[in-house]
Amino acid sequence: MLMKRLTLSSLLLLICIKAVAQTDSTTHIEAVTVRGKAKKKMETDMKISVSVDEFLASSESISFIKRGAYAWEPLLNNMGMERSNLTIDGMHIFGACTDKMDPITSYLEVNNLATVDIASGQSGNMHGATVGGSIDLKRRNTAFAERPTWSGAYQTGFEFNNKQVFNLGNVSFADQRFVFDGSASFRKAGNYSDGLGNEVRHSQYTKLNSAVGMAYKTGRLSSVRVDAIFDQAKDVGFPALPMDLWLSRALITSAAYKQLFDDGIVKAWDSKVYYNAVEHYMDDTTRPENLVHMDMPGWSTTYGLLSNLQLQRGRYSSEVQLNIYDNVSIAEMRMYPQDRSNRTMFAYSWPWVTTRYAGLSLDNNWALSDKSQVNLGGSLGLHYNRSKYVEFNRIFHPGAPQEKTRALPSIHASYQLQLNHIHFSAGTGYGHRAPSVSEGYGYYIYNSFDRYDYIGNPDLNNEVSYEVNASVGYRKEKFGIDVKANYFHIDQYIIGRILSLGSPMNYQSVGVKGYTSLDYATLFNVSIKGDYHLSHNVHWNALLTYARGQDDRGGNLPFIRPLSYQTALHYSRKKLGIQTSLNRDFAQAHFSPEFGEDRTAAYTIWNVSADYRFAFKPCTATIQVGVENIGNTYYSTYADWGNIPRMGRNIFTSLKVNF
Repeated sequence: MLMKRLTLSSLLLLICIKAVAQTDSTTHIEAVTVRGKAKKKMETDMKISVSVDEFLASSESISFIKRGAYAWEPLLNNMGMERSNLTIDGMHIFGACTDKMDPITSYLEVNNLATVDIASGQSGNMHGATVGGSIDLKRRNTAFAERPTWSGAYQTGFEFNNKQVFNLGNVSFADQRFVFDGSASFRKAGNYSDGLGNEVRHSQYTKLNSAVGMAYKTGRLSSVRVDAIFDQAKDVGFPALPMDLWLSRALITSAAYKQLFDDGIVKAWDSKVYYNAVEHYMDDTTRPENLVHMDMPGWSTTYGLLSNLQLQRGRYSSEVQLNIYDNVSIAEMRMYPQDRSNRTMFAYSWPWVTTRYAGLSLDNNWALSDKSQVNLGGSLGLHYNRSKYVEFNRIFHPGAPQEKTRALPSIHASYQLQLNHIHFSAGTGYGHRAPSVSEGYGYYIYNSFDRYDYIGNPDLNNEVSYEVNASVGYRKEKFGIDVKANYFHIDQYIIGRILSLGSPMNYQSVGVKGYTSLDYATLFNVSIKGDYHLSHNVHWNALLTYARGQDDRGGNLPFIRPLSYQTALHYSRKKLGIQTSLNRDFAQAHFSPEFGEDRTAAYTIWNVSADYRFAFKPCTATIQVGVENIGNTYYSTYADWGNIPRMGRNIFTSLKVNF
């Protein structure tokens, strides 16, 4: 470990020396763009070095289901991944795990990300059919420069609770005709301890990520670019599941052409072809207590085309986007006693399901005046599925078609008004989504939360969403407050219900559920966000959120966040910064026993950190130390799978250097 640290320190020193030798340099800005919001750095209020999951969790519209310390499942507007679009630079990438243990957020790192674009509800249909919205993770893409320019960053740190060590580095070069972006990262963590000091077994992980991108200017207003990401995770434990991850690998590649225009209504045309492959191997060989062992390997391969036109004339601007992709998802289930060679059962939990999608999206914006604007958009997509081994689906659904084609229309409209210190917006949306691979074609997918095996239904209808949203805000020099709310009425809401036929395949299961459609479900989200500058050096902010989800019989939907708040106080003076925060979830009163939920108690977590910034030209550096969960509270949230306890007191340190 000492030799590794010395090697990294030497490399960092050489990079800084190299940067000194450059005749000109530019500042590299790391930022995240949330649609309709100001940019902010790829860090949270409390930590300068975070994971992708930790950063996204700081958004008021995103929460996570946690089955361990790694690969959290994002919920946008309190809806699962199947109801939202998760993309990387607009590219569709599908996980290979039937348990959702590999969302695409797990295949990136913060040092190869530049921005994150979050769009709520039907305003996210630029990337295809959706109900909850879209999360588009945009990779680092350095601009061409007049003179040869180097920039980069290095982060390292240690977290004491789970003995996590991380090292992340990225470097960029740009001149008039060529750009290079490269990054590499490594994280390794052991088991963490909860608030009672108990070790939470099977919560360790190891992750390696690297990315490279190169662009070449083919003309004054045109360029080509190729990108690739390789990610590998090994020995990942999931304490909430009966099995762990032996190996996960992803290769994400793309080639793009971009053309800008000086004259005319067309301002830019950006097209890319892409390919990605994901493999994911779950097994329970680390769980000797299991009577029967199981392997659950999965594979997902996607080819795609993305083409985007940006138009503008006077007060009118528009974006037109074509999305085409072809995905094949395969997942197997293999049971055996202690000896793998004596396999006792084999089945396809995803029976070679092909998904093809072609969609055209349009987003129009008219600035009616300097104070008001109207937005109108929509999309139309064709969605095709084919199950290679349809006999698995016909066991429970005789006569189920091997192929199915669906039309997925959507439309949205909104109005924004700015009057002095007050801003207001209101909007509505309508859209369809197709069932996911698991919902349509899953075969005996074990859910350890409610302990049922789940069966898909190829004949499910499209979900149909009706949405309204509104926001109002007030802002002056030192004070600001924003209130946002949305309401979804979703017809043909897809959810699992107990089947009267069939017996469990997993010995831990208590029964079999089949995906079916409710008449409807409703979901309401509201957030209140405020900030106040007490003085030049002291800044306070707070966030209050509430959500309510119900089915057509008035029952509670699962994984809906209870009333919660976050509040933080920041002090800065010259090069020193001090932050402290309180996070609280109230008791989950509206839980769903039908889906394995129980009442989770209220909890409050107190955190504090301090950072110091200094410069040694041409580098700038920030060192930070902090404590999460100072009171060592023992707690579990509404979204912790199987009520696994969260991490107890955690001291963290980090160093970040930019040049």
